[in-house]
Amino acid sequence: MNIGVLGGTFDPIHMGHLIVAEETKLRLNLAEILFVPAGLPWLRVNSPISAAEHRVQMVRLAIGDKPYFKLSTIEVKRAGPSYTVDTIAELKGRLGVRDELFFILGWDSLAELPEWREPSRLIKMCHLVAVPRVGYSLPDLNGLEAAIPGLAQRVILFDTPEIDISASVIRQRVAQGLPIDHLVPEPVDRYIREQGLYTTA
Repeated sequence: MNIGVLGGTFDPIHMGHLIVAEETKLRLNLAEILFVPAGLPWLRVNSPISAAEHRVQMVRLAIGDKPYFKLSTIEVKRAGPSYTVDTIAELKGRLGVRDELFFILGWDSLAELPEWREPSRLIKMCHLVAVPRVGYSLPDLNGLEAAIPGLAQRVILFDTPEIDISASVIRQRVAQGLPIDHLVPEPVDRYIREQGLYTTA
C-alpha cells in the first residue's frame, strides 16, 4: 500500500493543505494520506504555536468527511522536538514490508533538506514529494544530490498546485476580525471562533 504523509504545524490547517493532499493522492494513486501535526517543530522552537490539542482537533475536523485522510498524533505524543526522520522511522515500523511512504513537503523545505536531521537515512525510508510554494523557485536538484547522494532518485517534483494560502495570514485575519471562511473548511472556521483562537496577532 502506498501512503502519503503530510506533516506541519497546522496552525491552522487550511484549504491549501487539503488541495495538496488531494492532488498528491490522485496523481500518485495513494491509498491514504496521513496528516501529522507537529509536536514541537525543531525549526520553530522559538516561535509560539497553538496548543497541540487545538491543532489536532482542527485537523480532525478538516478531514472528517474524507475516509482516505487519516490523522496521526505520533508527533504530538512524542516528547521533545519533532524530527521527520524519527516520525518516518516510527511509521515504517508500524507498516508492512511492502508499504511505501511518500512524504509531502514544499519546494522550500526540500531546498533546506541538507540541514535536517539524518537526511540520508530519511530518503532511504520514504519517497519525497515536493510541491510548489509561492515565492520559492525550483530547488537545485544537482546541488541537493551532491549534498545527499541518492536523493534525486527518491524525489518526485510537482509543478502544481501552487497554493497562495498561508497560516500566518489566516491568523492575522482572525486577529483583525476579518473572515477566513474562504481559506479554511467550515468546521475549522467555527472551531477557531468558538475557541477564541488567534484573537491577538
